[in-house]
This record gives sequence, C-alpha cells and structure tokens, in this order.
Amino acid sequence: MKAMKTASLLLAAMCLPMSPQVNAQVYPSKPIRLVVPWPPGGITDVISRGLGAALSESLGQNVVPDNRPGAAGTLGVSIAAKANADGYTMLMTDVPSHAISASLYTRLTYNPLKDIEPVALPSRSPLVLVVNPKYGIKTIAQLIDYAKARPGEFAFASSGPGSITHLTGERFNRQTGIKPLHVPYKGGGPATAALVGGEAGMYFSCISAAIPHIKSGRLTLLGITLPTRSPLYPDTPAVAEAIPGFVMGCNTGFFAPAGTPRNILDRMHAEVMKAVTQPRMKELLAANSAEPAPYTRAEFKEYVAKEVHDWGEVVRAAGLKVD
Repeated sequence: MKAMKTASLLLAAMCLPMSPQVNAQVYPSKPIRLVVPWPPGGITDVISRGLGAALSESLGQNVVPDNRPGAAGTLGVSIAAKANADGYTMLMTDVPSHAISASLYTRLTYNPLKDIEPVALPSRSPLVLVVNPKYGIKTIAQLIDYAKARPGEFAFASSGPGSITHLTGERFNRQTGIKPLHVPYKGGGPATAALVGGEAGMYFSCISAAIPHIKSGRLTLLGITLPTRSPLYPDTPAVAEAIPGFVMGCNTGFFAPAGTPRNILDRMHAEVMKAVTQPRMKELLAANSAEPAPYTRAEFKEYVAKEVHDWGEVVRAAGLKVD
C-alpha cells in the first residue's frame, strides 16, 4: 500500500508544469523563426543572417531568418506581434522605422510599444548626408546656401514616404530652413541609384549603402549623424556640429512578441550580446560600419520608448499620416 502511494505521488509530480527554471534549461527544443520585415540585401537582412548563424551555433537549434517585406516594415512586425509568445518567433527590425510607425500609421494592427518586447540592440550605425558631386557642394553650409537659392528645385531623395531617410531629411530641412523637393523611391537601393544618377541632389543614407559610392567618388560625403566625428571618417564633420543634437542612425534591434516568458527574454538577450562578440559577427558589423549597443533589456526598452516619442514629434511636425 505504501509503495502504491509513493508511486502515485511520483506520477503526480511528473505531471506538474515545469518551473520557469526548467523551461529555461530545455529552451530551445526546436528551430526559431527570426522575422525580418525587409527584403534581402539591406543592412537589417545582412545583420539578421549573420546573427542567426551565430545564435544557431550557441543555442544548438537553427535560427532561421524569414523575410516578410511590405508596408514599410509593418507587415513583418505585425506577423511577429501576432505569433505565439513561446520564444520560437523573434523579430529583427530597424528601431527608427519601428518607432516611426507608431505615429505615422493610423490603422496599425499592433501597438509598437505594447505588442512587441525589446530584447537587445545588436547593431547600430549612423546615417550619412551625401550629395551628387555634379553640384560642387563640399560642406553642409554650401548645401544650405545652394538649396535656399533654389527652393522647390533642388531635390532630396528618400527610401519612401515616412521612412527614416525621409523624416531625417524633413528634420534637416526644417532646422536649416531649406525647402527642397522630396522625391521618394521604393527602397534605399533605388534612392541611392537615383542620387548617383543625378535625379536628386541630397540623401540621408545608411552608411553601409553609401560607402562604396563615396569611395568611388560617385557621391560626396558631407556629414555623419553621430554625436561626434567617426574614427572611420575623422575629416568628415558630424551633422551635429552644424545642427546641435542632430543624432540618429540605422539601429537594428532584436525583439519578441509581448508575453514571451521573462526567462526566455533574458536568455535571448544574453545570447545575442554574446554572439556579437564573436569574431565573425564583429567583422560583419565592422564591414557595415556598425557596432553593438551594450544595453540591458530595461535600457533598450527605455530607448525604444524614447525613439517612439522623438520620431512622433518629427512625424507630427511634418504633418504626415498614412491610412
């Protein structure tokens, strides 16, 4: 009788839910989908694939990038927001676009702050202000003078309405008093090609996309959106030298659906920050003029909330809304 009672107690214990500590030990037990809401080839995709490979090695399960482009990144984010919050769907997207969507789109199917949980910031890199050499512009001051003399004629390119490149240009225009013509393109590649081809005069580009054209002389680098000058381009001024506080970048964040267990979020934060210290990831980030941000999860969450607030002010000042 005593043996039967002992066996029953053992069976009951085996049927109890596993504690978070046990769950943390067995996670992950199957491949993880990494949603990337942008097409292949851009900096977010490149960083995501490198990070996915590094995480696959450290976690012992494949971390598979899943490109879901569309609607300026909001389609892929929506997919991640609606996924099961079990740690097997994660998201990599650029923080500015994610933050801009909060105030730009009137019919988002998710809340960027409530439905997506910030985990880590594995990659941050600046934007650069570039112009077509045919204008003979060498400094930001010359650009301002040239554009002021030609309101509505001198054009600035963007990767699309409401994109970081568009709103950075709008912010620059408002703070300098210039009124160039906005010419949106369907992505950073077409915008860069248009600038190289002379269809537009200026463009705030992600640095990785602009570097080959700067080195070849097909684009002229005027400024970089870091707080101070970059060691890579010590002779190029920070835009903040002409416009105090003008600091922003193409920062790529790692996120999870809201409700994902805390132990999994903590595990993934630790794994991501460990991955970016590996030689291959360090080389990949450096090749894209990027670096990891050593934020805690709480610090990254605060940063995302601030980005939503700050970009919201820019969107409202520009009078932009997308249904």
